[in-house]
Amino acid sequence: MRARNLSSKFLPAFLKSDNARTSLAIKNIVGSLFVKGGSVLISLVIVPLTISYVNATQYGIWLALSSIIAWFSFFDVGLGNGLKNKLAEALAKEDRELARTLISTTYALLVLLVLAFVLIFLVVHHFVSWSAILSLPASMEAELRSLISLVFILFCLQFILQTIVVILTAHQQVSTASFLSFLGNLLSLVFIFILTKTTEGNLLYLGLAFSATPLVVYFFSSLFYFKTKYQLIAPSFGSINFSYSRILMGLGVKFFVIQIAAIILYQTTNILLLKLYDADEVTSYNINYKYFGVITMVFSIVMSPFWVAFSDAYHKNDKVWIKQTVNKLLKIWALIATGGLVMLLVSVPLIKLWVGDTVRYSLHSGFAMWLYFVTSSFGSIFVFFINGTGKVFLQFLTSIIAPILFIPLAILLGRYLGQAGLIYSSIICNVYGIFIAPLQYRKIIQQTATGIWNK
Repeated sequence: MRARNLSSKFLPAFLKSDNARTSLAIKNIVGSLFVKGGSVLISLVIVPLTISYVNATQYGIWLALSSIIAWFSFFDVGLGNGLKNKLAEALAKEDRELARTLISTTYALLVLLVLAFVLIFLVVHHFVSWSAILSLPASMEAELRSLISLVFILFCLQFILQTIVVILTAHQQVSTASFLSFLGNLLSLVFIFILTKTTEGNLLYLGLAFSATPLVVYFFSSLFYFKTKYQLIAPSFGSINFSYSRILMGLGVKFFVIQIAAIILYQTTNILLLKLYDADEVTSYNINYKYFGVITMVFSIVMSPFWVAFSDAYHKNDKVWIKQTVNKLLKIWALIATGGLVMLLVSVPLIKLWVGDTVRYSLHSGFAMWLYFVTSSFGSIFVFFINGTGKVFLQFLTSIIAPILFIPLAILLGRYLGQAGLIYSSIICNVYGIFIAPLQYRKIIQQTATGIWNK
């Protein structure tokens, strides 16, 4: 293994490494780079196209609604992460029957969860006034109810079918999983472009464009892979075994709570902005988020293969590889953070060129967003390692505390600092990723982690 001979020229050596684990990660990074680069271009085009199809206010309403629906994507009770870890283990042991059982049982559990979601939705939808919740005119109630019903139904189907992404990830085919997302985005762009040429601005059509296209991609990709490459582990009724539910949901429940915290720390920002200010401020925040989101998008391309890779290295006690890889990732993070600083310096004219004068933007809110993405990307290096080891109890505990602090802090800072105040609140509440996770990583690597640090 050449990892011991790496020079200070970390990037060329990293890309030329003949370590099998690193080489596989590099292949995924390079593949994801092209795929997610295309996704960035699509997102840059789709925002002004969408705003021109409806308007900034209606787009803000859609973003707030989609945030509410997106909450449910985390309500798989950790099944996604549970399946990823256990399926990767089964594949490593070449136990195809166990892999098929895990996949089949996961699909069955997801169907049961979706049925529960539908029953709850039917009750809630009947009594709730969506216009009142979103502080919108009562005259929009009928349109909102139709939109939410359509998007929710499509989401429930996507909730089940997107399991193919987890299966691809467990096979360490991260770039392929990213390609499915790219296809969904591309179809959305085509759909919205057609809408701009054939219809007037309509929120219902917009919801269909964004919600139906991923569903189509996941459906046909699932058929393709289960008929070809993954035929031996394709789900079947006979392979469903609910006794594996506890195995799938054991570690997954902790991830589930962590995911709920992520919802509150990000998704509720749109709702709070709508409550504190207006729909235009929601649009402004999301333009700001998408612009600086390039930072985390680029870094996530680098990080995406390493959850499974860190897990593999940890269980093989390859601490040399782990430490060298973390050091390289920190150097890459520093480069990307510097690039983000350049983005900040030119953000005012670039955002104006991108979306025109219809969207509000301030350099202060841009700085806050840059700081948010830089700090969260830094923390992700250590969080990915800890997730790979499964020692997430400390992360689980802090995830319970963070949302409790976030909402009152966001309201307080939001009133005084505007949009930037809510972003600073997210940074403050990410204390685990920024401070605790690096310390826990060091303790685990040095074999000094005891008690809560080792659970």
